[in-house]
Amino acid sequence: MTAPRNPSLPPLALATPPSTSLSKYSPSLPFLRRPQFLTGEFAGDVGFDPLGLSSSSEKVLYYREAEIKHARLAMLAAAGWPLSELLDRPLTQQLDSSFNLSLSPALDATDRVPSVLNGGMLSDAISPIWWGVCLGAAAAVDLKGIQNARYSDAVDVNSGISSVNGEQQTYRPGDYNWDPLNLYPTDEEGQFRMQLAEIKHGRLGMLAITGFAVQEYVLGDGVVDETPGFFEPFNLF
Repeated sequence: MTAPRNPSLPPLALATPPSTSLSKYSPSLPFLRRPQFLTGEFAGDVGFDPLGLSSSSEKVLYYREAEIKHARLAMLAAAGWPLSELLDRPLTQQLDSSFNLSLSPALDATDRVPSVLNGGMLSDAISPIWWGVCLGAAAAVDLKGIQNARYSDAVDVNSGISSVNGEQQTYRPGDYNWDPLNLYPTDEEGQFRMQLAEIKHGRLGMLAITGFAVQEYVLGDGVVDETPGFFEPFNLF
């Protein structure tokens, strides 16, 4: 989520002033040397690349674009997963009684959300229309990301500036120029803080939904049923 670009501000990739001297060793793995192309210009870059995947500036941009997309999706999923376990059956019953429908809850008999591991993704409760909407939305976002990434063909990762049709363009992975509530700060420090918070929460979200899926597969119960204290502290549902 970002605000419209202000030409008076520095490139968004440089939301925090770059360090004049980088450590030779990775801040996250101090016994290993810092990867050459992880120079700290992106929020959340702590020099962690034990597999050596960031072998060029282009790959750094590509992987950050993929990471931020997965991070945002994971944050939505981490919130939606337990909410669906809490609300799916009550909402289905309410819709059935109000509109004389015969809908089936998407949860299985043990209150588990449909996932790849429990086979629920292919159940009859999931409408093909839903899959079509999901695929269409994902394709639209991906196409927009590809369009944005084209501006990075001649990008200088150390400056965040590329030249397109003779004009300078700023490029930051995940920047869709979308901030309807005008929450994105205008100062460098605030921008960096917002970017750092987003990527940290996104990484935590990716771990969370992986944990949800594994937990439900291994234990056979829904996340909410396993830890009701987190999701039903006042027994509201």
